Amino acid sequence: MTARPNWDAIRELSRRVLREGAPLIVTDDVRALLLQTADEVAISDAAAALQTDAGALALLRECARRITDGSNRLMDALDRMWKLQRQGDFDSARQEMRDVLAAEVVPYYREAAQGQLDDMADEP
Repeated sequence: MTARPNWDAIRELSRRVLREGAPLIVTDDVRALLLQTADEVAISDAAAALQTDAGALALLRECARRITDGSNRLMDALDRMWKLQRQGDFDSARQEMRDVLAAEVVPYYREAAQGQLDDMADEP
């Protein structure tokens, strides 16, 4: 499984820029952070986005959205899956992870959902 990404720096940048209204200044470090994060969240055109200030801001926004939405989607589905497993409804529990896989683009979250699905392979 892919190592858990450390998204603390992109979350901090997102908080400062998107929530608090600080300007996005694309330094070499910020460029590298955006490129790395874009790769981790399956955004393929990140280098092109970084050609303009508006593109860089849109890239930051999309990276943050994918991280947050994917995390929320997976955690909500895991909660429902565990509840269904406790009730003995493994078919519905599996469907929760299949639904995540159908919607999710972030590789880390996809691998987590697939791992949960694989772990239920021996269940009724």
